[in-house]
Amino acid sequence: MSTSFNPGKGEGQPVGVAVLGMGTVGTDVIRLMQENADAFEARIGGPLALKGVAVSDLDKPRPGVDPALLTDDAHALVERDDVDIVVEVIGGIDYPRELVLKALKAGKSVVTANKALVAAHADELAAAADEQNVDLYFEAAVAAAIPVVGMLRRSLAGDQINRIFGIVNGTTNFILDAMATTGASYEDALAEATRLGYAEADPTADVEGHDAASKAAILASLGFHSRVKFNDVHCEGITQISADDITAAAKAGYTIKLLAICERLTNEDGSEQVSARVHPTLIPSSHPLASVSKSFNAIYVDAEAAGSLMFYGNGAGGAPTASAVLGDLVGAARNKVHGGRAPGENTYANLPVADFGDVPTRYHIDMQVKDRVGVLADLATRFADAGISLRTVRQEEVERHEHARLILVTHQAPESALAGMVERLSELDDVQQVTSVIRLDG
Repeated sequence: MSTSFNPGKGEGQPVGVAVLGMGTVGTDVIRLMQENADAFEARIGGPLALKGVAVSDLDKPRPGVDPALLTDDAHALVERDDVDIVVEVIGGIDYPRELVLKALKAGKSVVTANKALVAAHADELAAAADEQNVDLYFEAAVAAAIPVVGMLRRSLAGDQINRIFGIVNGTTNFILDAMATTGASYEDALAEATRLGYAEADPTADVEGHDAASKAAILASLGFHSRVKFNDVHCEGITQISADDITAAAKAGYTIKLLAICERLTNEDGSEQVSARVHPTLIPSSHPLASVSKSFNAIYVDAEAAGSLMFYGNGAGGAPTASAVLGDLVGAARNKVHGGRAPGENTYANLPVADFGDVPTRYHIDMQVKDRVGVLADLATRFADAGISLRTVRQEEVERHEHARLILVTHQAPESALAGMVERLSELDDVQQVTSVIRLDG
């Protein structure tokens, strides 16, 4: 790791910027750089100078950008002597990884909005930044304009964080909100999200929870000062959530949200582990997260001294994401002008990631059973034998009298015990169907 102090270029000196990618976010970054050039110069102490923009198609019209700045050779651009900071807004993992590593090793600071890249290769990128004593910023990688990364890296650096959880994917929140407010099916709500531009043509990364899992890995790494990667995050999406699930949740006083949940866990011997998971979750309708609607994001943080904090706002979109990118760019540029470096990554705690089967959770189980005397008592006994206590049991009327609908809510138990119990339920003669199983929080 390099320990030399960077004295800076000096007041009034220009800071060369290269932008990789000119999609929705890249276009807004360049537009706002140009529109607010004087304000940025005053905040930085020197002007931002756009030195080049790497694109894949040079023939495509790029309004507002001097054609002389466009290049399809991103590798050469990131190593140019007149470039001080590289802004990566391409997306993907392998190709951006090559470019970002090359930029860092060439002594350029990097600003990226790429959550998948950071979640998969944060250790490698941080090591390269440390070696060259340059900045690696990624505020826009989580929840766009919501300043949660800076909050974890700086504002709460003097506190111990015990839990981070929230809504970090706008597409899935829009879908679930539409299902709850209009009674739409999952398929219809997804179609509407696609029509309005909230969902991509291929929505897999969103609806299967992968996008949220990348963000959970970043949040857990920052919050618990430990290395958590994408593959460490248990991930489930919303494709199995039905309109009936939404209705049943509302009747019980709950709302279903796709949550990223990152927790510090204390074992019986006092040792600690961390857990990061993404899955549909029932939360009380009175909880602030329950009222987060449409495509908005919200993140809740529980800290020892600060208590409970909630961060809310636009978690996606070109302009909100560009806002976060430009905030990082201003910070990196100030360091280039005045010297020094922003706080880097710190994984000193090195806490292990808990096996998901050992993580304590709660289940909301909806099932159809034979309508006979003693069924409920038998089921309660089986749950007790598995070491699981029931918090509530509700029976609902059904049109066909040969079966009954039972909705069980458990107390907290290890995930493996709860999952094993559900598997055994489906094998019982008295249980005709396990309709849905959704974890519960709060």
